[in-house]
Amino acid sequence: FKATEMKGSEHNDPWIVKDGKIQTTKNDAGGIIGGISTGMPIEFIVAVKPTATIGKPQKTVNIETMENVEIELSGRHDPCIVPRAVVVVEAMTAIVLLDYLLIEGVVPSVLEP
Repeated sequence: FKATEMKGSEHNDPWIVKDGKIQTTKNDAGGIIGGISTGMPIEFIVAVKPTATIGKPQKTVNIETMENVEIELSGRHDPCIVPRAVVVVEAMTAIVLLDYLLIEGVVPSVLEP
């Protein structure tokens, strides 16, 4: 998340011609600028939020009585995604990229009438 501490001039990925091809000199944008691929590798920095269901008292609301209450649950009911995070991010990336390819007509839809 180093981009949050950079100036725009520091974070820009300058364009150059190298070996007859247009490319960027670096890849701070992760391969996507303004929603368009730069041709550089697409890179992600991902954060995973902690599991919400924990064995400590937590404040919540009783929607039937409209009162503030405290709840304490046992066990972990939410799955911990950290061990599977890479696979989930790769799968979601593939879905989004394929969706855009379908929208642009690069990949034919199998559901065409």
